[in-house]
Amino acid sequence: MGRLRYDGTSDPILIEDATLAHLKIVISTKLRRQESFMMTWRPVTDGVDKRATVWIHPAIPLQFGYEAAEQPPIDPRLIAEMMQALNASGELVLDHLMTSV
Repeated sequence: MGRLRYDGTSDPILIEDATLAHLKIVISTKLRRQESFMMTWRPVTDGVDKRATVWIHPAIPLQFGYEAAEQPPIDPRLIAEMMQALNASGELVLDHLMTSV
C-alpha cells in the first residue's frame, strides 16, 4: 500500500502502489502546467472522515511513497481516463480506484 503525503503535516493518504503510480503522473502533469484542482476519495482507514477532499496546488508539498521498490506497470488508457475526468470537472474523484486495506 502506497502513501501520498499531502502538505507535510496531514496523515498520509493510503493508495495501492499501482493506482498511486498513475495518480503521480496525472498530478505531476497538472502541476507542471500550474493547474490546481480538487482531489476527493473515501479514506480506507476507520477514521472519522468517510469522504475527504484536498486542494492540489503547486505550492503545497506532495510526497509519493511506495511499498514496492519496482515501478508498477503504467496503463496509458487509465491515465487518459483520469485526465479526461479531471479536465471535465476540475475534480479528480478516486472512489473507483481505491481499494480497502
